[in-house]
Amino acid sequence: MTNATPRPLRLDALAYGGDYNPDQWPEEVWHEDVRLMREAGVNLVSLPVFSWPQLEVSPGEYDWAWLDRVIEVLWAGGIRIDLATATATPPAWLVRSHPEMLPWDADGRRLEFGSRQAYCPSSPVWREHVARMARAMAERYGEHPAVVLWHVSNEYGDHVARCWCPESAAHFRRWLEEHYRDLDGLNEAWGVNVWGQRYTAWEQVEPPRRATGPVNPTQLLDFERFSSDALLELFRIEVDVLRDVTPDLPVTTNFMSLFRELDYWRFAEIEDLVTDDAYPDPADPHAHVPAALNYGLMRSLKGGRPWLLLEQAASAVSWRAVNVPKAPGRMRVDSLQAIAHGSDGAMFFQWRQARYGQEKFHSAMLGHRGEQSRTFRETAAFGRELQRLAAVKGARVRSRVALVVDWDSWWGSSATESLPSQRLGWLAQARAWHGALHALGHAVDAVRASGPFDGYDLVLVPNLYVTDDAQAAALEAFAASGGTVVVGPFSGVVDPTEKVHPGGAPGPLRGLLGVEVDEPWPVPDGAAEQVELAGDRIDAPVWTEWVEVADEASVVARYATGVLAGRPAVTRRAHGAGGGWYVSAVLADEGLVAIMRRVLDDAGLPARARIDRDLEAVTRADAETDYTFVLNHGAHEIVVDVPEDAEDLLGGGDRTTGRLVLAPLGVVVLATPRAAEPPFITLSETTD
Repeated sequence: MTNATPRPLRLDALAYGGDYNPDQWPEEVWHEDVRLMREAGVNLVSLPVFSWPQLEVSPGEYDWAWLDRVIEVLWAGGIRIDLATATATPPAWLVRSHPEMLPWDADGRRLEFGSRQAYCPSSPVWREHVARMARAMAERYGEHPAVVLWHVSNEYGDHVARCWCPESAAHFRRWLEEHYRDLDGLNEAWGVNVWGQRYTAWEQVEPPRRATGPVNPTQLLDFERFSSDALLELFRIEVDVLRDVTPDLPVTTNFMSLFRELDYWRFAEIEDLVTDDAYPDPADPHAHVPAALNYGLMRSLKGGRPWLLLEQAASAVSWRAVNVPKAPGRMRVDSLQAIAHGSDGAMFFQWRQARYGQEKFHSAMLGHRGEQSRTFRETAAFGRELQRLAAVKGARVRSRVALVVDWDSWWGSSATESLPSQRLGWLAQARAWHGALHALGHAVDAVRASGPFDGYDLVLVPNLYVTDDAQAAALEAFAASGGTVVVGPFSGVVDPTEKVHPGGAPGPLRGLLGVEVDEPWPVPDGAAEQVELAGDRIDAPVWTEWVEVADEASVVARYATGVLAGRPAVTRRAHGAGGGWYVSAVLADEGLVAIMRRVLDDAGLPARARIDRDLEAVTRADAETDYTFVLNHGAHEIVVDVPEDAEDLLGGGDRTTGRLVLAPLGVVVLATPRAAEPPFITLSETTD
């Protein structure tokens, strides 16, 4: 079911808190936790995510008493609850009673119990039990006034996103039969006349396990679609139960940013609130740039509605090869970045740092040293500061630029070995294109390739390997009405069944772009070709293409080296009141910035004359006020020009008339009357 009218999260302030695991601690600690939560400004916690075996100690034997007491302690302290259905992982008794529900890998090996997500998403046993547990939780706690949000499962697909067991195989066959109706339809879609793969009975079809050589690419793409759908079905089972028992409570499941394994457009359709778990690496000085793209997706999944950062780290995580802590001030700027991009709060994993288990070295709001821990001092100070931003709650991000996020193209361009190059990555392209717009001063939303594109001046399509006629028509209509579309390499290549479009790329995008791609020309490892733009040379590692200008397209840049020297590399074609650009190469970062600067000018949008990738500015707005977040993610001071009449809600910068000095990791939030266009923040030209 599509949730057309999302139920709101009943919280009268920005959410602040984290995952709470009281079953890891003696009861006397709970009261101390609530005292410290109140001191830190916590108003929302998530529990009991992994507590199924503590709640149902054996089949049908429940122990609710401890959770009853925890909920009452929290409620008495004024803390609301994001209540998990506790179905994130099965209890040992269920696995041992039904070992057939354990997942298999692509080599046919059954994965053992001993971590989390030890289940096959297609298992009817597992589905029956999660529905039963969700109903038990809803019937017991659904009317408790402390419960304001349902938290279904946890991070779907994090450990088991694909299963190759016999039950998954049977489910895959049923999925294929629903999509193709009969074997003739399947055989036609899969192009089985290549390598003699024709099927004469459904029982002959298996998931794409490890094979003797490259597997049919359409089979691989369909298995990606099926696997995402299998987890979506699992999610729907619990959502349907919760809506039946507690129709007024909002429902969520926590996403994992730009996550390849699941089509989040489809998941977001059936939940009320988009929530995200975000862990930018403190060791990466530019981690805030891909984080901004992740957040652009989160706010866009439900048409620009506010979302919620449900997990982040107060300092170090526990799962990287080297787990670098967050420097003082980094947690604050990371949290404010998410809020700038539309999150109505900042939550953490977790509240109290564990003493044992796999996550005992994962940081928490309350570290191992308790009140003396640095993380507690910083998170408590931030919790108090967050109250100054209450007016921002519910405001929406203002953006004129959107980037197409398409899971079919992501899967199709990465699932198979049978590609011109394994080096052209969908995610790398998306991040690079977004990074150029970020450097030039723009917050970027996400959109489906089919739109809608209302409210945007510019739509970026870094890669649309799988393209259908409806998507092409939507992009053409947007350009015809005055929009600017920029399409990246290896787009319009195949249809949804992985068949190359007649005439080759860019297939149905040909009318928009006015070019023909004669042949992809990938660049060998360690080499780079060059593109010439207005006398400057731009490196083109990874990928180039032999392009023919076919229909009144103008050449913006040409290849300068190699076999393609002199041939078109970047083109633009007028289309109605707008235009379609084609960038046929993977360009180095500085080259992308140069191209996108021209694109912004073509779209009538501003661009920063000078760039500093540590500077970020994002505006959220309600009907009366623009709230412009100006963030310095770097280790050096930044000076920017700002509106003279702005009210600084945080007092985080040294401001003179129209000029703001931001310290390293500094943030200000500037409130101004809502204008036709939000403030565009640039580096100051003033040097004194």
